[in-house]
Amino acid sequence: MPSTPLALSLADLALRPAFGSRRTPDRTFDRLLARAGGVVGDERFADDFRSLLRWWAGAENLTPVGWQSARSHVRRHLANRARIRRLIAGHPGIEREPVEKPVFVVGLPRTATTLTHGVLSLSDAHRSPRLWELLTPGLEVPPGGRRRATAPARRLVDGTNLFAPRFRDIHPMTADGPEECTFALPHALMPLSSARIPAYQAWHYERDFVPDYRHLKQVYQVLQYGRPRRRWILKSPMHLENLDALHTVFPDATIVWTHRDPVTAVASFCSLVEHGMVLGTRPVDRHAIGATWLDLLSRSAARGLAARAAIPRQSLVDVPYSWLGSDPGVGAPKLYAAVGARWTDAEAARLAGVAARPKGTRPHRYELSRYGLTRAGVESAFAGYNALRAEVDRA
Repeated sequence: MPSTPLALSLADLALRPAFGSRRTPDRTFDRLLARAGGVVGDERFADDFRSLLRWWAGAENLTPVGWQSARSHVRRHLANRARIRRLIAGHPGIEREPVEKPVFVVGLPRTATTLTHGVLSLSDAHRSPRLWELLTPGLEVPPGGRRRATAPARRLVDGTNLFAPRFRDIHPMTADGPEECTFALPHALMPLSSARIPAYQAWHYERDFVPDYRHLKQVYQVLQYGRPRRRWILKSPMHLENLDALHTVFPDATIVWTHRDPVTAVASFCSLVEHGMVLGTRPVDRHAIGATWLDLLSRSAARGLAARAAIPRQSLVDVPYSWLGSDPGVGAPKLYAAVGARWTDAEAARLAGVAARPKGTRPHRYELSRYGLTRAGVESAFAGYNALRAEVDRA
């Protein structure tokens, strides 16, 4: 178990007076909804987040910081939804913005999705959302307003680095760096990496995600409105479980599916979850992390496999881990060619900055057994996916 940083212990003490509101989640939600400006005509969206806050309030071993994180998560999504609806009402042209031939990087987490996203983001012809834009999507920031606009993202990054120092060794973030759609999707799996919420997991399994992807498209239409149109380069490992919904809303998208041995990917991701979950849940049950995420990730891979049949072959790019994980200088030009983009000397000159480990970070070490999992168990859970991965490796 990672030791608890002093700053995190002090934050728990400071937030303890507000921890009692966990016992009245509906009252807490009503205040959050009022602060967001309400969602008249969009009650289903609000009701779904009311349910999430109720379930999160009952999570095992939740800490004061964890409860603050839950409220912040719900408040942000309510506020963003209200803001996007107001912007569309004031600027009807937003919904006519074409999001043409976007690239979505998908795959199990820890399969080089971040590196692949970063490499594809090097081109000046491409556009990736920045963390600060995903946290507070809006129209173009006027000159002089950038620091204020990026403040929420800087607070998130600084807080994560302060309270969970090892997290940045595994998944470093910057306020102005390319980030994944997970921050904008209303009902991604992010809450389950913060707390044990079995009711939300069961509800998530039954959800129709097409409305969530329509919302995601509106986010990118807002971020594109009034600005030069470039090809969107988007990413989230969590897209893998919803390729059917993604393809429904973005029918001309190119899907870049990264591949790696799931034994390694699952162990690495469980370690990431452990170091992140300690912010809001203590003690952390490592075996519960293993069981939960083996189920979530194997289900995600199975759903991705099932959805592949409906995606045109020319719109699907399989990327073995060796392309970028072993030698990015060789793999990056192949990746660009596969998505129909030009690899030039300009991209090559920037590659080292994306591929290098951030300064000050340490190697990430992890063991599958730490999470109550075995190689045989993981391989069995991913048997269908491993058959596809073998075909990709041979090709």
